[in-house]
Amino acid sequence: MAVGVHHIEIWVGDLDSARTSWGWLLVALGWSVDQEWNTGISWRCGEVYIVITRPPSVCGDEHDRRRPGMNHIALHGGTSADVDLIVGRASTHGWTELYADRYPHAGGPDHYAAYLEDGAGSKVEVVATSPR
Repeated sequence: MAVGVHHIEIWVGDLDSARTSWGWLLVALGWSVDQEWNTGISWRCGEVYIVITRPPSVCGDEHDRRRPGMNHIALHGGTSADVDLIVGRASTHGWTELYADRYPHAGGPDHYAAYLEDGAGSKVEVVATSPR
């Protein structure tokens, strides 16, 4: 039996903005574009892929991570230096840093991560998986 994540699908209200912000972040983390169509795009990293789509049946324009449902996804970010680089460039690609006053240890003293939020309210945690 296979284990692990197969794919994640995120519905968005503004596909163009999501394509820009998520596209930059995922490519910076080593993902590559897998498929594109008029209502979505997917990026792949190994066997896992992430879909960003604006299907006709989506209701509303923003995600509220404080409501029931998914709060965020956490992605491997490489070394702590790689995570620092992501944080340094995130704001020019549609991401706002969360908990900046506690960066890089907002998740605890032994957890090196950046917490980012896009313009639609989706949150991503970029975790350093190896030292500098």
